[in-house]
This record gives sequence, structure tokens and C-alpha cells, in this order.
Amino acid sequence: MAEQMMQGKASEIVAKQIIPAGYKQTEVGVIPKDWEVMLVGDSFTVCNNLRLPISSKVRDGMSGSYPYYGPTKIQGYINEYRVEGEFALIGEDGDHFLKFDSVNQTQLVSGKFNVNNHAHLIKGNVGSAKWFYWFFRNLDISIYLTRQGAGRFKLNKASLERIQCAIPPTEEQLAITTVLSDSDALIVSLEQLIAKKQAIKTASMQQLLTGRTRLPQFARGPDGAPKSYKSSELGQIPEDWDVVCAGDLGKFRGGNGFPVIEQGKLNGEYPFYKVSDMNNEGNDVYMSASNNWISKEDQSRIGSFVFPSGCIVFAKVGAAVFLERKKILSMPSCIDNNMAALELNIAKCDVNFVYHFLQSIRFGDFVSTTALPSLNASVLSKIKIIMPLIKEQTAIATILSDMDNELQALTQKLEKARALKQGMMQQLLTGHIRLLLPKEA
Repeated sequence: MAEQMMQGKASEIVAKQIIPAGYKQTEVGVIPKDWEVMLVGDSFTVCNNLRLPISSKVRDGMSGSYPYYGPTKIQGYINEYRVEGEFALIGEDGDHFLKFDSVNQTQLVSGKFNVNNHAHLIKGNVGSAKWFYWFFRNLDISIYLTRQGAGRFKLNKASLERIQCAIPPTEEQLAITTVLSDSDALIVSLEQLIAKKQAIKTASMQQLLTGRTRLPQFARGPDGAPKSYKSSELGQIPEDWDVVCAGDLGKFRGGNGFPVIEQGKLNGEYPFYKVSDMNNEGNDVYMSASNNWISKEDQSRIGSFVFPSGCIVFAKVGAAVFLERKKILSMPSCIDNNMAALELNIAKCDVNFVYHFLQSIRFGDFVSTTALPSLNASVLSKIKIIMPLIKEQTAIATILSDMDNELQALTQKLEKARALKQGMMQQLLTGHIRLLLPKEA
């Protein structure tokens, strides 16, 4: 009875929806009038007879150049192929169905390849393989699945063929899938560029922070001769550089307890950072975005220490220690007792240089051997740092910071491209945004 009432209310809601001109209400939602709703079995061809189940042990003896696909990715490469052309793949079983919003449910494959028996092989018919790939890529199809065990589901061929799918005219399918494919290509190119820039930065850090590569303005002495190197406890370093302990440059200090009653306030003079705030958008190098703020009066009342801007902060307790996140405070701030800070003497060093040098050091290697991972200030104070004169520190830090800024800008561009593509998928795959006008228009 309750189920009937719910269905009745749902019908009323649908009936009251205002359908825009040129659109119609269907089993898959509101779509353009010139689109069709068809079953997968009527609009595509399921070619499971082309699948080639081969055990991993057998594949080990068939090494070759033809990809062997599973339900979500390539499983390996073998020396023969059974399928040629353009097809979409969707898993027959697995746990990926539970992650439809974050894990692609489909693959688009072309050329010569093979597919194992854990994926359905879809060939275009009324709908193209590209359309199937995009339409079902992040679609919740859980009502068509049967359970095979805890967290594991199966989509058999009969159920797949009964799924309803919106099918635009052929030309519009092509226009939509081309736009989405171009969007994907942009995202891939940005990901590759970021990876390349990150590799360049890592290599630059290895060279510049150790003095193996000198900036031209610091590489020669007053007589114009190249500066030489000397032996140190950290290996060969430039003759005018020194090895110092981190404790010689400043003081490590832990944060204070953060009463629950003070948490969640968004007004105050000081941000009160927790470890989780290091993940906040905008906190790439400098900490500026906090979920908690505290007034001077409350800070004084609970006795929280105020760390000056320029302190390098990091997690000091728990598993977060091994994530190796280090940030710089952009303003006077409080931190909770799961964090610590290195307050530097800015007369002795450039904050950004020390930050980048510490980025190259794994604090997790200095964890105390206790049940709860923790960092000890006296141990961290003994970390060795190679230091040039402060002018060279600043010059090196400027180069590395410029690289950080470029990476940050590219990452923001990538995030925007991903968000734009997600919005485009939602609008284009439902026909809410048209790329081609209906012919009768």
C-alpha cells in the first residue's frame, strides 16, 4: 500500500512538471521530441560471441601487441586478436557498478583487440558505439543488476538488452560525442602537461637545492672562474654553501588543543587550522582557507599560541604524517595539537627556500616508533639542510615558486575542464542543450 502511494505521488510530480516546448516526457526523463527511447537490444548489437576468455597464466605465454580488455581496463597484451573495429565495452560483473559517478562504467575501443568474458561487447546500430560509451559512462544502472556476493554485482546480457536508452538522430549523436571526446582530449592533455611540469620541477629541485646546478649569477667567483665544490656530510656541495640543522634556522613547536565548542566559527582574527584544512581548496602552498576561526579574546582565554605568518606547518600525529603535506602560513594563525610548525628566523634564511628543501625530505622517516605515529621536535631539529647565502636562497626559491604557481594554475584549469565536461555530459546527453536543431525547425 505504501509503495502504491509513493508511486502515485511520483506520478503526480511528473504530471505537474512543465515540459518545455519541443520536449517530451519519457521513461528516461524529459528529452527532445525528435529523440527516441529504445531498448539497448534494439538500438545496439551485443557481440559477446567475439569474446576471448584466456587465463592470465596462458596469456603469459602469448605476449604480443594486441590489447586484451577486461571490464574496466586493459588486462595485458597478446599475440592475436579476435575483434576489429569500433566497439563500446561495459562490464558484466564486478564492484565498479557501485562507483558509477566516479569510475567510468564503459570503455571505447577501436582497432584490433580482444575482450575477456567479464565485459559485454557493444557494436553500433541505430545508436553508435560512441553514443553508448558516453550515455552509459557514468549512468546508474543498479536496478538492472543482480547480486553475486557482498559488493559484487552482475549485468547479464538479457538485462543489458532491456535497458532503455535515449537515442538522438545520427548526426546529433556524432556532434555530441565529438564535443565530449574533444573535452576528454583537453583533459588528458592537461593531465600530461601537469605530469611533465611536475617532473621538471622535481628534477629542478634535485639540482638547485643541492647546488649541482648553479644559477649563472652565483656560479662564478669575483675573478670570473667557476666556483668549486667541497666535501660535506651530505656529499659534494658548492664551496660557498654550508650544512646546517633545521633547528639552527628556527624552532619546531606543536599546536594547542582545539575545544569542540570553539569549532565551526567563521568569524575572528585568527584561522584555527586542523590537519584536514590542508586539503582545502586554495591551500596549495600557502595556508589561507580555514573551516574554523577564533577571536583574540577566545584565543587568549583558551591559551592557543599564535604562529606568525611564514611558519611551515605539517601534521605531527597519526597517519597524516605519512602524507608528507607541508604548507606555509599566510597570516598569523593557530593550529591544533595534531599539527606542528617550524617558526623560522627570517634573518637567517628565505622561508620559501627552506619550504622547498623540506619538501624534498620525508618527515615520515623520522616518526617515533610508537603505536601512534608521531614526530618529535628534537629529532626534526637535527634534519640537515644545505644552505647557500640568502640572496641565492631567494633566487632559487623564486624559480621553484614560479613552477609551483604554474602547476597551480594548470591544476585549476584542469579542475575547471573536468567540471565543464561533467556539466556538458548532463546537458548534452539528455538533450537539454542542443547542438543541432531538429529538422522540422
